[in-house]
Amino acid sequence: MHRRQFIGTAAFAGLAASLPVPAFAADTAALPNLAAKAVPIGRDERMARIAKAKELMRANDIGALLIEPGSSLVYFTGVEWWRSERLTAAVLTREGEAAIVTPFFEEPSVRESLGIDAEVLTWNEDENPLAAVAAWLGKRGLGKGRIGVEETVRYFAVDGLEKAMPEVKVVNGAPVVRGCRMHKSPAEIALMQIAADITMAAYRHTAPRIEAGMTPADIGAIMRAATVALGGKSEFELILLGEASAYPHGSGKPQAVRAGEVVLMDCGATVHGYQSDISRSFVHGKASARQREVWDQMRKGQDVAFAAAKLGTPAGRVDDAVRGFYQNLGWGPGYRLPGTSHRTGHGIGLDGHEPVNLVHGETTPLAPGMCFSNEPGIYIPGEFGIRLEDCFYMTDSGPKWFSEPPPSIDRPFG
Repeated sequence: MHRRQFIGTAAFAGLAASLPVPAFAADTAALPNLAAKAVPIGRDERMARIAKAKELMRANDIGALLIEPGSSLVYFTGVEWWRSERLTAAVLTREGEAAIVTPFFEEPSVRESLGIDAEVLTWNEDENPLAAVAAWLGKRGLGKGRIGVEETVRYFAVDGLEKAMPEVKVVNGAPVVRGCRMHKSPAEIALMQIAADITMAAYRHTAPRIEAGMTPADIGAIMRAATVALGGKSEFELILLGEASAYPHGSGKPQAVRAGEVVLMDCGATVHGYQSDISRSFVHGKASARQREVWDQMRKGQDVAFAAAKLGTPAGRVDDAVRGFYQNLGWGPGYRLPGTSHRTGHGIGLDGHEPVNLVHGETTPLAPGMCFSNEPGIYIPGEFGIRLEDCFYMTDSGPKWFSEPPPSIDRPFG
């Protein structure tokens, strides 16, 4: 579910990579590489994505689309780059043409991951990269009209584009980008399935090794080592213990595993860029009657959400169905605590959180290829929280799980 975490969880990607791996986390020799046969996204699929973007640009009266580095740049071009003060970006046109603009000295490096047929436009340090974009688009008769920008493009690029192309109206390119990325292909679904399988296998490796006194960092190290051994890239390990489980983003207070207290694990992996996101909650030792009751209610909340996820249904109604169920049990109402203080789920794919969300008021209808988390956690401030999270994808016949929800608090990993 959550990427933003407290330092105490040792879950930030950069921090996690720098931490030493305890000896008890290195027991992974017997784990198989589940990603050995994973097939990365290839040129043909990326060209098909550009063809779809072309259709959506025409349907939305957009002449071209500007995309900065990030998941959308990878999605359309394969280029894996970063954002800096020196602009590197892709430009797609409604005729299906593509160009990459990048500093002259970066061209060889950018070409290494370029996965489509595209012209590379270079600029030197004393030149304006948006002028190169304007000239390229002008030659294609796109010096006027509407130019879309991917919704996370930074303001300096938007401002520069408007100044370089004064007769152009810059608009939000979300109808094009979301229109492509929200609907996953079979190849994308396959990679997400492998990522989910890796995370579940890592959970099953980690859980028996959890001992009283362990910290979130200790547990996270075991999970991370298992994820890597199984063939995934470890994205995050959010481990919340005891009262900290009542707060979805955790607590900065010291935590340790104690008998009779909740262990909440929210972890994910990537395979060729595609993500998993799975949460499990259980009790170290014997669960109390109250813990069992809340766990069972939260688990039924997942079933309510899954049943409500019908083709054509507005995404927000899935969230509404869960809140109605919980309110009848005495939780809430709405987003109030104790109860569920966050949305029922989020989109997932190349990013851990993608549009659209299973949240009250969202009107986008559910359609084949859409992928979501299902995690209507129940949180009781001052006591504990229970979050179970499994992702599903929409098919022509309805939703299908990437990972099966657990059967009971005593069997949290199936």
